[in-house]
Amino acid sequence: MNDHVLTAKPEPLFDPTSPDFIRDPYPSYEVLRVTDPMHVTSFGAVLASRHAEVSLVLRDKRFGKDFAGRSIRRYGPDIMKEPVFDSMGHWMLLQDPPAHTRLRGLVVKAFTARRVEDMRPRIQEVVDQTLDRIADRGRMDLIEDFALRLPVAIICDMLGIPAKHRDIFHARTRDGLRLLDPVWISPVELARENAAMTMAKQYFRQLFELRRREPGDDLTTQLVQAEEDGSQLSNEELTSNIILLFGAGHETTVNLIGNGLLALHRHPDQLALLKARPDLIINAIEEFLRYDSSVQLTNRVALEDIDDIGGRRIMRGDSILCLLGSANRDPAVYPDRPDRLDITRPDVHPMSFGGGIHHCLGAQLARIQAELAIATLLRRLPDLRLDDAENPQWRPTFALRGLQRLPASW
Repeated sequence: MNDHVLTAKPEPLFDPTSPDFIRDPYPSYEVLRVTDPMHVTSFGAVLASRHAEVSLVLRDKRFGKDFAGRSIRRYGPDIMKEPVFDSMGHWMLLQDPPAHTRLRGLVVKAFTARRVEDMRPRIQEVVDQTLDRIADRGRMDLIEDFALRLPVAIICDMLGIPAKHRDIFHARTRDGLRLLDPVWISPVELARENAAMTMAKQYFRQLFELRRREPGDDLTTQLVQAEEDGSQLSNEELTSNIILLFGAGHETTVNLIGNGLLALHRHPDQLALLKARPDLIINAIEEFLRYDSSVQLTNRVALEDIDDIGGRRIMRGDSILCLLGSANRDPAVYPDRPDRLDITRPDVHPMSFGGGIHHCLGAQLARIQAELAIATLLRRLPDLRLDDAENPQWRPTFALRGLQRLPASW
C-alpha cells in the first residue's frame, strides 16, 4: 500500500480571483459569516464578514487607512516610488487625519444635499438625451450605451471638463482599479497602471492650466484656487485627488445602475412591481445597494493592539478587509430572506457607501442618478429585456463589483 496518499488541497474560504467568486461571491460570504467571521486569509489580512464587526471597524478610531504602511508591508520599501502608488498615496480616500480632514474639507461643499438636489434637472436631461439617441435601435449594451454615459457626463460637468474633451472619457477602457482588490499586482499590471496614471496626470494638468486662465463654477477651479493659496493643497494633492474624484464619481454609479437592472430582471416579480409602482423607486435604490453592492470591500489597518473584535485579537498593523457586500446580507440585520431582492423591504440601510469619516462624499449623487436613470428607462422602454440575465459578463475586479456588458433589446 502506498504510504504517500494524495489529498485534495482544500478550497480557500476567500478567493477573489476565482471566476465563480467574481460571478457570485455571496455563498462564500455566508460560509464566512457562519464558520469564521474574522477569517485570516492566506496573505495575512483579516476578513470581517458580519455586519456588527464591519460597522464597528469602519467607525472606530483605532483603525485607519495607513495606505503607505500596508503597501510597503506587502510589496517592499520601494513600492511608493511607483507612479500609481505615489499618486494613490495622496488620495483623500486613503488618507488618515489630519490630511484626510483637510482634503475632504476642500471638496465637501460640492456635494451638499442642496447642490446635489439642484442637479436633478441636468441628470434627467442627460438620461433623456441618452435614450433619445438609442431608442430607435431596438437594442443596446446597458453598460456602455446607458449606465456609463450618465455619470461620466455629470462628473465631467462637476469638474469643468470641456464638452469637446468628453468623448475620450466615454471611449476609455475600464480595465483599471484592480489596485483596490486584495490581490497581488503583477509587474505587467503595475506597468499598465503606471502608464494610465501618467496619461491621466498629463490630461488633468492641462485642465488645471485651462481653469487658471478661464475660471469656472466647477470643482477643478475651486481646487486650483486652493492650490494657488499655497497653504491648503500641493500640486501633487491637486492632481491625485482630481483623478480620484473623476474615477469615484462615475465607476460606482455605473455599477449601481447595471447591478440594479440585472437584479430586477432576475426577479421578474420585482420588475413588474416597480413598473406598476414607480413611487417605490427610492426604496428600490436602497435595496439594489444592499442586494448587490457596487463596492464590495474596503480596507482598514489597526493603529493599535485590540484585544477582541468578533472573537479575534487584532495586532497593530493588521489589515482588516471589511466585506460590505457580506454585511449587507447578514441575516442578523436583515432576517427576512436577505439573499432575495425585495424593493418593499423596510429599514434598508446598506453599508455600500462605507462608514465613519470615509463615508462616500457622492453617496446622494449616486442615488439620484440611479433613481432617475432606472425610473426613466422603465417608463420609456417598458418592454426591454436582457439577452442573458443568468450569465452576464462581470468585470474581473472584486472590490468594485460591476458588469462588463449587459446586452438588451426591446
